[in-house]
Amino acid sequence: MRPEDWRSMGLKDEEYQMIIEILGREPNYVELGMFSVMWSEHCSYKNSKDVLRTFPTKGDRVLQGPGENAGIVDIGDGLAVCFKIESHNHPSAIEPYQGAATGVGGIIRDIFTMGARPIASLNSLRFGTLDDAHVRYIFDGVVSGIAGYGNSIGVPTVAGEVYFDSSYQGNPLVNAMCVGLLEVEKIKLGRATGKGNPVILVGARTGRDGMHGVTFASEELSEASEEKSPEVQVGDPFTEKLLLEACLELINNDDIVGIQDLGGAGLTCATSEMASRGGSGMEIELDLVPCREEGMTPYEIMISESQERMLLVVTPEKEKKVHDTFKRWGLISTTIGHVTDDGILRIRQDGKVVAEVPARSLAEDSPVYCPAYQEPAYLKTTAALDLQSLPDVQDANQVLLKLLASPNIASKEWVWQQYDYMVRTSTVVLPGADAAIIRIRGTKKGIALSTDCNARYVYLDPYTGGKIAVAEAARNVVCSGGEPLAITNCLNFGNPEKPEIFWQFRQAVCGMSEACSAFNTPVTGGNVSFYNETNGEAIYPTPVVGMVGLLEDVQQHCTPAFKAAGDVVVLLGDTYDELGGSEYLANIHQKVQGQPPALDLEKEKALHKVVLAAIKQGLVKSAHDLSEGGLAVALAECCFTNEIGAAISLSTQGLRLDSLLFGETQSRVLVSVAPDKLSLFLELAAQNLVPAYKIGQTGGTNLQVTVDGAAQIKLPLSQLKKAWQEAIPCAMK
Repeated sequence: MRPEDWRSMGLKDEEYQMIIEILGREPNYVELGMFSVMWSEHCSYKNSKDVLRTFPTKGDRVLQGPGENAGIVDIGDGLAVCFKIESHNHPSAIEPYQGAATGVGGIIRDIFTMGARPIASLNSLRFGTLDDAHVRYIFDGVVSGIAGYGNSIGVPTVAGEVYFDSSYQGNPLVNAMCVGLLEVEKIKLGRATGKGNPVILVGARTGRDGMHGVTFASEELSEASEEKSPEVQVGDPFTEKLLLEACLELINNDDIVGIQDLGGAGLTCATSEMASRGGSGMEIELDLVPCREEGMTPYEIMISESQERMLLVVTPEKEKKVHDTFKRWGLISTTIGHVTDDGILRIRQDGKVVAEVPARSLAEDSPVYCPAYQEPAYLKTTAALDLQSLPDVQDANQVLLKLLASPNIASKEWVWQQYDYMVRTSTVVLPGADAAIIRIRGTKKGIALSTDCNARYVYLDPYTGGKIAVAEAARNVVCSGGEPLAITNCLNFGNPEKPEIFWQFRQAVCGMSEACSAFNTPVTGGNVSFYNETNGEAIYPTPVVGMVGLLEDVQQHCTPAFKAAGDVVVLLGDTYDELGGSEYLANIHQKVQGQPPALDLEKEKALHKVVLAAIKQGLVKSAHDLSEGGLAVALAECCFTNEIGAAISLSTQGLRLDSLLFGETQSRVLVSVAPDKLSLFLELAAQNLVPAYKIGQTGGTNLQVTVDGAAQIKLPLSQLKKAWQEAIPCAMK
């Protein structure tokens, strides 16, 4: 074997030597390919595994944590929620429609392979600036791909987030999340057990699409990346729908021993991981694998990432029934091998052994690296933000209009109106609210779902930014009436072999871990996506959090919109002179500087307690967290849905005007309260030591804000809403 062979597959020289030591000989070309995909960063987490161990992963409700296809939490009544988020960044940069579509398809398979019926999809998307024609092409293609797959398979896309920044110009982020529902006793795991049990491959035929997709995901993008486009998989949601229904039928009838989807690294991944988890081995006959192209080699069959395929282990007495079930659903299923007890993954073709590798060596025994890390030099520059030298707001009306028209704050209706968010008719709250709410049929329960991350904060202070990502996701769930249960995450960073990037990663994970522990929201799984760089320039560090919360009574949900004129507007939480990392600072002053807002986790927890209690007791009519754009933007957003204005009176109390109106101080929520409930609500806040300020009243058709008696904002809702609604559609014309 030549050095260029393993290097071209992404293996290091020392890794090749490890393979020789494991096998006691040199690998052949098929085996080398199998090791290269399974030891890629995307599959093995070799640079991140050690750091990820710091996440809290256990809790009273956790039924399945990291290590399986998806995490599962108990929601009572014999039911559980299964959920996970993963990235499909590099494929989407090359071929946006199929890259995004197959990202959705892959995460849906992760859910139903656990025995759960997918009930909702979410996403977290990042793109470059919309003044670039290529960015608009990528943005349009990704949204179309998500819609095309999700709408066709019948899983509602109910929530998400979209941000735009030049750091993502050449490397968009497409993170797809899926949530499923299952009965606790019907959880299925991706394990191969039982010597002699048949191994069945079902679904689409195997082709040459997606070759070395995981290797592609484990390297930086460059000018040459366009040549990688054949590696982007092609999805077929209609086949996946049949696969979903057939597999769930078999799982419900207890006809399956183990099941795993074929995603990254294809057949190599599914066979080695199932065998390794089960403490077993497998023998596979490649002559039996249905291929859609002539002359496919063992190497190609083993690493193909063709979509819509599943691998099952069944008992001999259930084998015929399983095949008959798949045939009834119009699917191709083939017994391609059997389980062994020697721990070896043995691959045959034409009667000859073409690969013979310990299953565990592929799935578990990749090298684990502890890369060097150091604080980035840029922080010395970005930390220097002198508020005294920054001119304060002169025309708050114009600032508010400009912020509402910023693509990061503007309405994302152009995006979500392309999604079928009502299919299955369990969607209680439409996209655009703080969190999605899904009804659990047959019960009073509901679940609240949110994805969040302010990458600008993480760039300026990864530790604090990581904490805030968890806190804001939890706050969004709480404002919707849900009790936060657990998170999944998708950690998008640059090249981990660069010490400054790995420092960002370590710090962000540390901050996230602290927040998860504080909120008792363990991490049930997720994805690490490294090498998000274009020509050596990294994206902003973007650790996306997917949060799941529980409503014991779905009727007690809450939304951000003001509900009636004459209600009292109350601001929970104190405001400070904090502008670092804000949308205001970036949009109005073109500065990405300073420290992100401070986060006191105890104050945040107290806020959550008050808001949840107030919603359950019917004390508030609306609740909306304060995030990008601060108080003024949050007020406008609360006015839009029902077109109910507000008259607000504030005091600077020594604050800058821009901090008061547009600062992004954490642990704040805006609520509206009926006058007859106000005293009870204020008493609840006081009992929990949460500051509560009566700042105005709802009504009229304008948003009016006075500060220390002087009018600062007075604009008709029609003008504000026009700026907010039309920004993205106009940019896409």
